[in-house]
Amino acid sequence: MTSDHIDERDAIKAAASRLLAGTPQRSNGALTVVALAEEAGVKRHVLTHRHTDLKDLFNAQVRILGHVPDSERRLRQELDTTRHRVAEANEHIRNLKNDNDALARIVNVLATENEQFRDQLQDASSAVIRPLR
Repeated sequence: MTSDHIDERDAIKAAASRLLAGTPQRSNGALTVVALAEEAGVKRHVLTHRHTDLKDLFNAQVRILGHVPDSERRLRQELDTTRHRVAEANEHIRNLKNDNDALARIVNVLATENEQFRDQLQDASSAVIRPLR
C-alpha cells in the first residue's frame, strides 16, 4: 500500500467516526456514502471503487444504528401518500359504480312507467266517446 492509499483510508475511517458520532466537519452530516466521501475529503468513486470495504463497513454501522436514510424515508412517505390516494380513488370509484347502478335501475323503472302511460293514452284515445243526453 502506498502512503496516499493509507492516508485515504485513515481519512475515511475518521470521517465515518465523525458522521456516526454526529459531529461532521466538512459535510451535511447525512449518513450516506456521498456525505462520507465529502467528510473524508475524497471523491465518491475513490470510496465506492477503491475502498469498498470501508464503504460496506460504514453502511453496516449505519444499519446497526437503525438509521433510515433521508432518501428512503422520503420514498416511504411518498409511498404511504400514494397508497392513501389510491385507496381514496378506489372508494370514489366504488361509490360511482353504486350510483351508476342505482341510476340505471331508475331509468329502467321510468322507461317502464313511460311505456305504461303511452299504452294508457293509446287506449284512452281509441275509446269511443258518446255524448250524454
